[in-house]
Amino acid sequence: MNEPLSSSLAVAHRWVSLFAICTAAGMVWLAFGDLGVAIPQIADEFNGNLSSLQWANNAFSLVTGALVITAGKFGDLFGRRRMLQVGTALLAAFSVPAALAPDIGWLVLSRGLMGIGAALILPASLALIPPEFSGKAETTAFSIWQAVAWGGLSVGPALSGVITDGLGWRWLFWINLPLAAITLVVVRVTTPESRDEKAGHTIDWLGLASIVLAVFALLYALTEGPSLGWGSPLIVALFVATLVLLVVWWFVERHVSQPLVDLKLFKIRAYNGALAANLTMNFTFAGMSFLLVLWLENARGYSAVEAGVLMLPATVGVFLFIPLGGRLAIRRGGRLPAVVGLVVASAGLTLLGSLGTRSSTEYLAVALIVIGLGLGLVSTPVANTTVGEVPIDLAGTAAGVFKMSSMLGGALGVAVLTAVARGLTTKDAASVVDASGLTPADISQFRQALVNSSSFREAIASLPPDLGRTVQQAAVSAFSSGVADTMAVTAVLTFVGTAAVFLLWPRRSKADATVAGPGPQDRPEA
Repeated sequence: MNEPLSSSLAVAHRWVSLFAICTAAGMVWLAFGDLGVAIPQIADEFNGNLSSLQWANNAFSLVTGALVITAGKFGDLFGRRRMLQVGTALLAAFSVPAALAPDIGWLVLSRGLMGIGAALILPASLALIPPEFSGKAETTAFSIWQAVAWGGLSVGPALSGVITDGLGWRWLFWINLPLAAITLVVVRVTTPESRDEKAGHTIDWLGLASIVLAVFALLYALTEGPSLGWGSPLIVALFVATLVLLVVWWFVERHVSQPLVDLKLFKIRAYNGALAANLTMNFTFAGMSFLLVLWLENARGYSAVEAGVLMLPATVGVFLFIPLGGRLAIRRGGRLPAVVGLVVASAGLTLLGSLGTRSSTEYLAVALIVIGLGLGLVSTPVANTTVGEVPIDLAGTAAGVFKMSSMLGGALGVAVLTAVARGLTTKDAASVVDASGLTPADISQFRQALVNSSSFREAIASLPPDLGRTVQQAAVSAFSSGVADTMAVTAVLTFVGTAAVFLLWPRRSKADATVAGPGPQDRPEA
């Protein structure tokens, strides 16, 4: 009688542990997806321009993406549970200065420091699942982790809208404190420690520094390029520095005895294909979400709550097709659902290319559902391939690079698509603005400001009321047109990514299965 009871308690124990692990991961994904809805309110309070606000959104993902591989190595060396706890505590601690931020610069710095905690959480939360689960239970646990990740990204805007409209944007950071407290207590009680006893004890600091600086230089150039000019000496120098640093990183990884990333990993074609699909998926979703929320609030006049709710159809699509993507991957390999999913997402983005100031919410919902269906097909195959279809000695590094591609894909999506939208919007509004009689300083402020923000209103305050309304209407129309055109550009970029995935990812074969070796799913049921 006692043995079945003991077994049942052990099973319940590990699912409680999974709840805490996923809560920590959920904090990361909520932090990644929740700030976009609050941007207009933050812009009004701090009188910030789009470039600085974009950095507030990007700082978190930039730091997380740059450090996640090293954080995974720290888990191998010092214990994954310990790194999860340290990361959760850091994310909560740095949420306090973010909540108290007196200006944009402080908010950017605080978000960046929160990214250190997030980098520790992500690989540890994944690595803690296999010691507690195996067989079908492990597959279910990983599926729950993936669902939490998508849920955080997708529900983040809606939750952010409710909090921003009800309590104010600063509570987006205060909410992390009780979540972190619950996580730390439950993990301490229920989650066993694990580490790689065979892992080396040398950290590739030169490789770490070169890749972090390369990523920073690239994103800074993409963020500031539209305002400074793509041909400006600083932007050109940053692009050159990115290339040089990447070459240095590649050289270091080839010659150090214990590299940050074992380059043998990139000889596995299926892994490269899955990585390209994951990067494309995150680039598309993050950039699209950031721009659409701004458009819904600034051009269509929806509140933060309404804008967040209107983004939820994408979530519906994702969750509907996540199981189908997994089944297709088992039967046909990951390449087919990944390619088909990205093509479907491209079709949905093409629909968004027809958005306008009078487009119905039903039309927006249909387009978002189509995009979500496509991304749902991609999600499980790329995760399974990057974790389960690489040699066991490369699994930790593979997971780290995979999560880095997620975070950097999202940051690049926001940077690139915002730059495209800003350029297209400025071009469309140029004739009306130049003929309005605004001073050069006001024109510069006008072009940097968000439509309908306090900075925007200040820029046109000197104009007669009728002319001011004309300029405002022209700006709203130009912003809508710029966002719609950017969605069409995103459809093309997603399709280009699809072509890369198709070429990189080989068809499933017995030889590939032999090279990949056994994955976690091959262990017997616990």
